[in-house]
Amino acid sequence: MQGRQFDNSKRGWRLGVPRGVLRAVGVAAVAAALAAFATGGVSANSWSVRAQAPAQCNAPAGAPASRTDYPAPAQVTQPGATYTATLETTCGAIQIALEPKAPQTVNSFAFLSGERYFDHTKCHRITTDGIFVLQCGDPTATGMGGPGYQIPDENLAGATYPAGTVAMANAGPNTNGSQFFLVYKDSPLPPSYTPFGRIAAGMDVLESIAAAGTQDGSPDGAPRNDVVINSATTVQN
Repeated sequence: MQGRQFDNSKRGWRLGVPRGVLRAVGVAAVAAALAAFATGGVSANSWSVRAQAPAQCNAPAGAPASRTDYPAPAQVTQPGATYTATLETTCGAIQIALEPKAPQTVNSFAFLSGERYFDHTKCHRITTDGIFVLQCGDPTATGMGGPGYQIPDENLAGATYPAGTVAMANAGPNTNGSQFFLVYKDSPLPPSYTPFGRIAAGMDVLESIAAAGTQDGSPDGAPRNDVVINSATTVQN
């Protein structure tokens, strides 16, 4: 793919929802998601992930660099332009078509990827019951890390989270930082998480990571295989 790659060279946040639904948003979000699931929202039972062998992942390509906090993301995207992000992970590449309806979020993601903020960071969480997501973007791999700034919610009107959605994790309204999640199976979440992209290639990689489950066999925890983003890049189409 041709286009301008953002390479500003330096630092992320989370999908706030506790175990059972995305950590740090709290009990209300969990209840809303489960209510939508129980009352005919997107039914996970009506969808199935294509059978995948568990991911065969490689060792990380490098060690995490020191990170700095930013007061705000620099403006690195152009109005009206479209962008594609690529996550080169230890389990394979995932390509994301970024959503023009979330321009501040796309700009922040492009800025952070250009700063190499996501490079050598671990995707710290996978959920396998009720909601079906892989959560990444936290350089601390604790679910508590962020880039030092927050950006507002975008693109929430009528938002749903079918397989292939890429959306921001948060700790409540308008608290988006660097943490994001990739949906590998339709998930009945409330429209509280900014959708900012769709997986254009590499869905098989995400599904194979999910097929391996968690390290402790629970429905919500660290992926069984270490999933590390060796590099994240964003290019203008």
